Amino acid sequence: MNPTIRRTLCGAVAAACAAAALLTAGPGAAAAAAAGPPPAPAKARVTVEIPGPEHGADAGSGYTRVPVSGQAKSAARLSEAERAADGDVTKMIDNGSTADRLDVVVIGDGYTAAERDRFHSDARQKWAEVAAVEPYTTYQNLFNVWTVDAVSNDSGVTGDPDRDVVRDTALGSYFWCEDIERLLCVDQPKVDAYVAKAPAADLVIVLANSAKYGGAGYNEPSATLGYEGISTASAGNAKSGQVAIHETGHSLGKLADEYFYPGVPDYEKYTGPEPAESNSSTLTADRMARERTKWYRWLGEESPDGGVVGAYEGGGYYVTGLYRPTDNSIMRVLGKPFSLPGTEAMIAGFARHATFVTPLTPTDRTLRPWHTAKASVPRLADAYGRQPEVRWYLDGRELKRFRGRTEVRVAELWLLDLRTHKLSVTAEDRTTAVRDPQIARTLRSSAAWNVRL
Repeated sequence: MNPTIRRTLCGAVAAACAAAALLTAGPGAAAAAAAGPPPAPAKARVTVEIPGPEHGADAGSGYTRVPVSGQAKSAARLSEAERAADGDVTKMIDNGSTADRLDVVVIGDGYTAAERDRFHSDARQKWAEVAAVEPYTTYQNLFNVWTVDAVSNDSGVTGDPDRDVVRDTALGSYFWCEDIERLLCVDQPKVDAYVAKAPAADLVIVLANSAKYGGAGYNEPSATLGYEGISTASAGNAKSGQVAIHETGHSLGKLADEYFYPGVPDYEKYTGPEPAESNSSTLTADRMARERTKWYRWLGEESPDGGVVGAYEGGGYYVTGLYRPTDNSIMRVLGKPFSLPGTEAMIAGFARHATFVTPLTPTDRTLRPWHTAKASVPRLADAYGRQPEVRWYLDGRELKRFRGRTEVRVAELWLLDLRTHKLSVTAEDRTTAVRDPQIARTLRSSAAWNVRL
């Protein structure tokens, strides 16, 4: 196999690739490795996805292992005024409490103190690109977006425009990561130091102050900060925004890549077990329907990315043996929408972090007739005007006259005794974009209060 291809594809199968490397080195290599002195500790590395070529169709080019700490340069030396501005946090989009919203943290790299306004403008523009893609558009009010100012000594990032260009930046962003020009890597510990300044983080986007095409997908969840992944992208390159959206398909939707590699040895045919990802399967459409599994509920439906949902052979890097739901979703081709099954998976990802009811009246005290139970329910930007169904219950019995309301006065309950009762409100998103009952159940949220005369 071509060494570059091996490096690209081996990220997901690191142990197998290490064994292959020993065999390639010669018959005595494995024995020497076992018998020799203990090797020095390897520099910590992490798996990242490589974006597809700028002028190609593929959304990605496989995976590779990169240093966690990037190129390990010293921290940026800032003046007193720059240090005062460094780390400032702004809530760019406010849709509610961090406990009830999916919190996105956007950090810029290669922006000097004088370029902070430009970073904020770039952050708004890049988030607008994300929010223009379904299902982000419909569910945009489930998100909070935070910006964290990372002040750099130099404007721009390493490797732009040429490989020899080196810049002193807050996050150590650099092109030519692992000798791949479009792979835009960062110093992850430095990124984490800025992420920690935000009140909450479910998803992280790093914007490089560059118009050069590039990005990377750090899709391993953070064990310490809780975010699902980091997407890097060039702020000034429109196609790089698509790279970031594709990466959220992995981090939020837990979707598999749907591209593949014709003509690459060892990737002609997949022979492994059934993949865990919801958009990848060893099953044909007939078997899927017969066994009622994976995306069988969507088979035959027109998909927003073109064509109908079926079982299209090729995906997960293999030419045969694996099937994808549609021919050209964003998990294969940049600039395309998510497929119907992909959209459902993304909505499930949103619901892991966001809820549809936030109590505005405290729930830890008993409400009396002069009190009002208030709740916040996010509005959907649905093209057909659909909104969550809001219903109120007293001791489990629906009070139909209150449907659709977000506040109810206790005096309106007509309580006739001195017992303590339970008043609850439920909001449910009954979207047709979700057909899996297990996912549908996650689109229902409630809040409750004790009430009495």
